[in-house]
Amino acid sequence: MTAREDAFVAALLDAAQPAPEGLRDAAGGPAGKRFDVYRNNVAVSLTEALLTGFPVITRLLGQANMKGLAGIFLRAHPPASPLLMHYGAGFPEFLEGMEQLAHLGYLGDVARLELALRRSYHAADASPIPPEALEADPEALVGAKFGFAPAVELLRSDWPLHGIWRFNTEEDAPKPRPVAEDVLVLRPEFDPEPHLLPPGGADWIGALTAGATLDEAMDAAPGFDPGPCLALLLRGNAITSVTLPETTA
Repeated sequence: MTAREDAFVAALLDAAQPAPEGLRDAAGGPAGKRFDVYRNNVAVSLTEALLTGFPVITRLLGQANMKGLAGIFLRAHPPASPLLMHYGAGFPEFLEGMEQLAHLGYLGDVARLELALRRSYHAADASPIPPEALEADPEALVGAKFGFAPAVELLRSDWPLHGIWRFNTEEDAPKPRPVAEDVLVLRPEFDPEPHLLPPGGADWIGALTAGATLDEAMDAAPGFDPGPCLALLLRGNAITSVTLPETTA
């Protein structure tokens, strides 16, 4: 952006600043009052986008506190896209950088999970493999590589991430246990779902999504039983292709 555009955006997002110099209304007069109305509408829209996009964070902090944080965030992080569904990509790091919230260290990861759910919802559709695609010779299957749907999201956390999310979205959910939890987001149909992974599951799935073969993924998660996670991936329509190793005569 030009310096003039930067000044306009800065004034638009900060109510303490005057209207940009030279800005006129339709009658040719100073656009101060009209600009104030426009600025307020923009701030309200961006604040609502954050509250809507991060409902669990809003519940954890309270709506009044969330609105206050939104006002700080929007001044430092103007939208990079006209599509409000993308707004808030830097919110996890923003929360982690707020000294007043340092005692709530899990907020950043909760915000990352909410972003992952949003990305998964808007991800492109992809056709899953049929079950018979895995009916290959076991010796060949261990050398197979998988392709994954764009809606698949993997998150690792030092906090009880899945438990916190459940406790704040489901009635009668148990209180989170003080343990680290990894989460896999799948979209079997229209709405994405977060799933708690067993120990080793994130290492195994992370290796597969990075291009490892089944055999190599097992090296990344020694002693891990992949059966339940493989079944979860199939139920969640997560696997879109299977590439078996080439055989030589």
